[in-house]
Amino acid sequence: MNFETELKKGNLVISECNKCEKIVWPASEFCNRCLKENSWRDCSRTGKIIEFSKKENTYFCVVEIENSIKIIGEVISGIPNIGKQVNITKCGITNGNYFFKMNVLD
Repeated sequence: MNFETELKKGNLVISECNKCEKIVWPASEFCNRCLKENSWRDCSRTGKIIEFSKKENTYFCVVEIENSIKIIGEVISGIPNIGKQVNITKCGITNGNYFFKMNVLD
């Protein structure tokens, strides 16, 4: 299992160190703190908006998930505000680029 293989399937996974339990991001096979091997696990799909912007009629957000990982995604439902929760509804890879689509939760 690896991050890109799972993301291509629409699965959001992260790596976590087997020894020091650090969440490693970007996802990797080895810990960037203690250099031990990581395990793969499903990642929470709920996060908090850190920043957002709008281009034409589309909102984009920087979202923090798992209290440490920051991703950028497109809002497909709802109006973002800093601190609001989102649910990542779709993720994957298109033309070699990662994408994340999310709904703002009320």
